[in-house]
Amino acid sequence: MFMRIEKTKLILLTAMLVVACNQVTTETHTDHAVMQEEVKSTDLMLTESQIMLANIKTRKVSYQSVADSKVINARIVTNTELSSVVSSRVAGRVERLFIKETGRTIKAGEPLYEIYSEGLLTLQQEYLLAREQSVQLGSTNAQYKSFEESARKKLLLYGLTQKQIDQLANTGNVNPRITFVAPVSGIVQTIAIAEGQNIAEGSNLYTLVNLDKLWVEADLYADEINLVKAGDEINIQFAGQPAVKTIVDFISPEFKAGSQVWVLRATIPNTGNLQPGMFTQVLVTQTAGRGLALPVQAVIRSEQGTHVYVETDKNVFQPRMIKTGIESSTTVQVTDGLTEGEAVVVSGAYLLYSEYILKHGVNPAHQH
Repeated sequence: MFMRIEKTKLILLTAMLVVACNQVTTETHTDHAVMQEEVKSTDLMLTESQIMLANIKTRKVSYQSVADSKVINARIVTNTELSSVVSSRVAGRVERLFIKETGRTIKAGEPLYEIYSEGLLTLQQEYLLAREQSVQLGSTNAQYKSFEESARKKLLLYGLTQKQIDQLANTGNVNPRITFVAPVSGIVQTIAIAEGQNIAEGSNLYTLVNLDKLWVEADLYADEINLVKAGDEINIQFAGQPAVKTIVDFISPEFKAGSQVWVLRATIPNTGNLQPGMFTQVLVTQTAGRGLALPVQAVIRSEQGTHVYVETDKNVFQPRMIKTGIESSTTVQVTDGLTEGEAVVVSGAYLLYSEYILKHGVNPAHQH
């Protein structure tokens, strides 16, 4: 009798346990289904294998320095501060040109042209007369010494060299044809005279340029003028050569004639193979201070807006609309939509974008 009662109790307990387990299992499946339904409504839930295959990686949003880099087309021009115009100091006839071709490099003191000038003949004669009077009467009257010195300075002002004047003093013979030399070193850019030509005082004869230092000029439009100012450091980029760092010397305060642009100018040393007229690029970097920033590849752009994917729970990703500020080739500033410390997908974001459209049939931007 006792054994029957115990057996009956055991059967009842087993039946109750089975019912309880079935109830727990049913509730668990129901809760999981509800959770899946909630995730499907707004977010994406991926398995571990999907995350590995898509190479999904996240990074916490943090504050960092953000800079904006912009490439502006530019050109190399002659540094006019180092250019010289050789003009005639006397009227006369050009008897000979020693330099007849442009592009030639010359040194200071090298002969340029030979000229016949009646004015120079008169000045030479005046100097010899003053010198003779100084030699004969200078010991008794110092005024004659000053006459000689004055006549000598006049010849210097008219372009004769010290060597030519000393030769005139030593020989006592005037020279009807005087050779004029280059006042500075440089490259002959233009030649405005020919042999046998009569020239007036002040006529432009040669233009000499020094290419040791050149100017880089770039045109800035209205949306670029605030990126840079005089004194800022910029990089000049040449094809196949390392970038050159320099300082902005000047930005024109008004529009360039005929177009609505400002002109930026900077000075660069000539590496030996740069020529005026060559094209180059100016890389301008603007720092916006510290702010929330993300790698460029984390941001999804579309016609409806810009969004990223935030990991809200383990393997659960939510599309989030954001607003961006300045950006460089690697970093984007986030001005709204994220807070510091949130985990944002920085690798595989476009795969999540495709998966979202596949599952929900709509662009994430349309959900906001």
